[in-house]
Amino acid sequence: MKVVSVINYKGGVGKTSLTANLAAELAFRGKRILVMDLDAQASLTFSFIKPDEWQNSFASSKTIKTWFDESDGGAQISLKDLCHKPERVNSALPHDSTLDIIPSHLGLINVDLELATRLGGANLSQSKKNFISVHRMLADGLDDIRATGLYDIVLIDCPPNFNIVTKTAIIASDYILVPTRPDELSTLGIDYLMRSIGELLKDYNDYVKVVSNDSKDFDEISPIVVGVVFTMVQEYAGEPMSAQKTYIKKLQTESDLAIFDSYIKRNDTVFAESPVYGVPVVLNSYSNVSHQSVVDGLEAVATEFLEKLGE
Repeated sequence: MKVVSVINYKGGVGKTSLTANLAAELAFRGKRILVMDLDAQASLTFSFIKPDEWQNSFASSKTIKTWFDESDGGAQISLKDLCHKPERVNSALPHDSTLDIIPSHLGLINVDLELATRLGGANLSQSKKNFISVHRMLADGLDDIRATGLYDIVLIDCPPNFNIVTKTAIIASDYILVPTRPDELSTLGIDYLMRSIGELLKDYNDYVKVVSNDSKDFDEISPIVVGVVFTMVQEYAGEPMSAQKTYIKKLQTESDLAIFDSYIKRNDTVFAESPVYGVPVVLNSYSNVSHQSVVDGLEAVATEFLEKLGE
């Protein structure tokens, strides 16, 4: 089971649309997919689950917030108990496909404050133990899901910040995927994001060398940045428009990160309708050539993604 965090500091870069459509396309191709919504905005959740259904059936006890809340000394539920198969998207998939979701909660933003209170310690040794314990929460939780053998790939939709919840996702991940719009504000923070991830991994790996938890040894980690995917690309004559092409070429020449050759085209109408019907764009077919070209781009991104994961 491969765990992939989808993250960018900047909001509004198509992160959730990428996660939902990538998950749907991979499931359509026969991969067993679990998506986890760690963003308090819950946009991914509401892409698959109607808000009233979420309120009635999930909000009180069946979201990732419940799992974090109960991890503080309670009888913790397992993450696998929160996996839900959204009916609308699965009805559009082949009958033997798997696309499940662990929903988010609007109150997840408060979880970060609670986790921060657990990081202190009476001395340096205890602080390091608490650091490992808190930051490994999601990794340990996903071990239970890995043991079931139910999924091939887990996609984590991270919030657009680097809080503790996001850090637990990074620590739990094998790969990191960075979506960005081809503009200055969206690409500006990518280097800073990479530095922040590097500092987190350095601290974690330094601490696991000296910390043991109930005689358990922890391995050092080094999640692979699978690459940067450009989203919301506007085309002219079959290519990104000149203003956006500038930022694409700049990142290609100046960044050490792998840049996807494929990209996701902008079409506000198509992407706006998708959450209403609970079926990602990539699972639809369109007679309109412009709309269909969006699907073609999403499929190309999925193909390149699988190649980079060695699938």
